[in-house]
Amino acid sequence: MSTQDNYPLLSQIDCPRDLRRLKSNQLHALTIELRAYLMEVLDTCGGHLGANLGTIELTVALHYLFNTPNDPIIWDVGHQAYPHKILTGRRDQIASIRQLDGLAPFPCREESEYDNFGVGHSSTSISAALGMAIAAKQQGKRQQTIAVIGDGGLTGGIAFEALNHAGVLDTDLIIILNDNNMSISPNVGALSNYLTRVLSSPTYASLRENSKKALALLPPIKRFAKRTEMHVKSMLAAGALFEDFGIHYFGPVDGHNLETVLSTLKNIAQLSGPRLLHLVTTKGKGFAPAEHDPVKYHAVKAGYLSNTNDKKTNARSMSYSAVFGDWLCDMAAKDNRLVGITPAMREGSGMQTFAEQYPERYFDVAIAEQHCVTFAAGLACQGMKPVVAIYSTFLQRGYDQLIHDVALQKLPVVFAIDRAGIVGGDGATH
Repeated sequence: MSTQDNYPLLSQIDCPRDLRRLKSNQLHALTIELRAYLMEVLDTCGGHLGANLGTIELTVALHYLFNTPNDPIIWDVGHQAYPHKILTGRRDQIASIRQLDGLAPFPCREESEYDNFGVGHSSTSISAALGMAIAAKQQGKRQQTIAVIGDGGLTGGIAFEALNHAGVLDTDLIIILNDNNMSISPNVGALSNYLTRVLSSPTYASLRENSKKALALLPPIKRFAKRTEMHVKSMLAAGALFEDFGIHYFGPVDGHNLETVLSTLKNIAQLSGPRLLHLVTTKGKGFAPAEHDPVKYHAVKAGYLSNTNDKKTNARSMSYSAVFGDWLCDMAAKDNRLVGITPAMREGSGMQTFAEQYPERYFDVAIAEQHCVTFAAGLACQGMKPVVAIYSTFLQRGYDQLIHDVALQKLPVVFAIDRAGIVGGDGATH
């Protein structure tokens, strides 16, 4: 497709150096072009949509402000890095993504010097970026190292291990928390409930009630305080978590307000030590259906956006996930010891109906595959019949625990591995 006529600014950008030649007042128009171009391309080839629409402004800001690739950007997952690929010399090849001999659907070191770390999925960005930052310091290089991680990716244990390590090191590391309240399925777990716990504490409740009494005599100020209450609450709670790790927290900031993102990043870049910028974004930003149903539009097939694909044919065919979901419900009806477990892949693994029919026997453990398989092993030890639904490409994160805790002990755990068959507790594929 030709970009010169329909996308006059985007067609000028073959690398981030071209982007940095633009005036700052041209960047908003560029984000509009980039968002439209991405949707046009994905309607021809299919691919991840929602998360990429949510990182448009951030991607432009990062490549505009920082000296990439010398200042490395580590993207936590591939499905938010399509705009990055477009702005780093792969604009005209982006339609080949996920195709034979085409672009990889994730950052790939062999593909581009701007892909500083190869990554498919998730929670590894902070660890990798910290290693790069330490290497730069020991080699006497002056660089900023940036890790971009989503709130879903932050539920992975390795992310917290990296935060714990980064907080005790005097290292120039910038962490961008892209908070859209979604991974692939809605986020669950203790982290998602953190703000609620903090804000319901006696200390905060006492502060709030005393403030209400003091402001009762000052109606205009009381109204102003009420309007800003939610903003203040989120700052108090979210910031405390990262500050306790020894990481300077900034935010939350509207991740789609390009001017604010640019100015905040510019200020943060002048500081030293580990820093975290909390951006609040919308998955599917700029495309109303994706904003309203981010799970459905996490990834799309070719022709889906323009309604040119055969949805009736698609509806008649049953996916492996749908067959598995039906089987799981059938088995659960026959045996009350069966439980279903997934690491944040309810929709992708076809477990929606099971979760609705058997909520007390359904467990979403968030992006934590090692915990997922060991949790299942514990259930099996006590006579339950756990079924773990997991993508084959994500199973690597729980592989060590799988071998030790399940296969060697011959526990009766069933693994429903999407696109790779069903693996029984004896290690055989069925």
